[in-house]
Amino acid sequence: MARRRKKEITIPNLRIESIAAEGKSIARDGDQVIFVKEAVPGDVADIRITKKKKSYMEGYPIAYHEYSDRRTEPFCKDFGGCGGCKWQHLNYDAQLEYKQQQVVDSLERIGKVEIGETYPILGSQKTRRYRNKLEFTFSNKRWLTKDEIDTQEELERNALGFHVPRLFDKIIDIEECHLMEEPTNLIKNEVRKYALENELSFYDIREQVGLLRTLMIRITDFGEVMVLIQFADPDMPTIEKLLSHLQTTFPQITSLLYVINQKGNDTFNDLEVINFHGKDHIVEEMNGLKFKIGPKSFYQTNSAQAFNLYKIVVDFAGFKGDELLYDLYTGTGTIANFCASSVDKVIGLEYVPEAIEDAKENALFNRIENTAFFAGDIKDLLDDEFINTHGQPDVVITDPPRAGMHENVVNMLMKLEPSKIVYVSCNPATQARDIQLMSSKYTVEKIAPVDMFPHTHHVENVALLIKK
Repeated sequence: MARRRKKEITIPNLRIESIAAEGKSIARDGDQVIFVKEAVPGDVADIRITKKKKSYMEGYPIAYHEYSDRRTEPFCKDFGGCGGCKWQHLNYDAQLEYKQQQVVDSLERIGKVEIGETYPILGSQKTRRYRNKLEFTFSNKRWLTKDEIDTQEELERNALGFHVPRLFDKIIDIEECHLMEEPTNLIKNEVRKYALENELSFYDIREQVGLLRTLMIRITDFGEVMVLIQFADPDMPTIEKLLSHLQTTFPQITSLLYVINQKGNDTFNDLEVINFHGKDHIVEEMNGLKFKIGPKSFYQTNSAQAFNLYKIVVDFAGFKGDELLYDLYTGTGTIANFCASSVDKVIGLEYVPEAIEDAKENALFNRIENTAFFAGDIKDLLDDEFINTHGQPDVVITDPPRAGMHENVVNMLMKLEPSKIVYVSCNPATQARDIQLMSSKYTVEKIAPVDMFPHTHHVENVALLIKK
């Protein structure tokens, strides 16, 4: 028996009120909250409901009656399908305003944290071509638009691009991404062209078969280019022909790498990275320091804005020169090495061993002698024995992943009681949670939101915590 289709619900003439999480906006139908995608506060539209729950609904506009004065024309033809840059239709001044409000709301309303001073959000000088790293996915299940489906024609189903939101096995084919400078799109399109012409198999994410899995491209302000391709099958003759073609076509590639990944996911931190041509790393420069970036390294993806972020960190820390500084979640040691000249010694901790090796090499590369780096799970590494060996920190800088700090790390900071904690976060909600846990011993003297990712809802925040 055929399943009965749900009746479609459309609510007319709703005014979009404000911004919500994940790039959505909020409208109301009486007391009912509706989360709306692809709409801007100030729009008036008819909303087609796609999900109805007891406490909220979700939907999208099907017809507009008024357009907001904060709306702007999206610059990318894939806007609305691709999962990135969800705020392209919102002018940049409004983006900054909503991001600043997101940070304040997370701390004050969600975390119940009192803020001493709030700096105006620091916007990014570049709002396009600002990234230094992109990762594309191969798939034999290209996302088809409704118009394409309606043609009932035989269509090319292989794709190289980005995931469609909430559909892990569907990839939208990207011709031009506006987030990185060339030769990013040139390399990506050439790889796809070569693969199609030579009938290389694109990965089937569900069945986990096929040759080509992912393509990662990194660039630096020096003009160095890293390309890494993940292959699911060790078909070396085919792999070597593709890589040789890239080497010949793009002599500007300074690091050409590959990984054989036969796992169920695309992560490769636990896999061998094989150097096909050139160096096994690229080099970026910041504030006179040079940083080695390997394929597994973490480095802030907006290089220019990262420099501004680190200047705020140093300003908030207010170093006198004699401090022992702990840099938690140090990554490749960018913050640690950036701060080294301002303190007596820096201890950097990071859970990715390869990143720590890069941090050590970066210190040697820059002739920095007052840093020490240690690899391990920070919740286990940062214990009494570690402190007895390496000393009690005067200042702590912490820059954890989106999930925030583990409760053990928070408890250890409470026990150590450094005079200052500079908390850098890419997720104000988890930052608010962690700060609230420390509120019995620390006050938030000031915060400084920083926009690292224009046209997205993501925002970075720097908070200075002072011991009571």
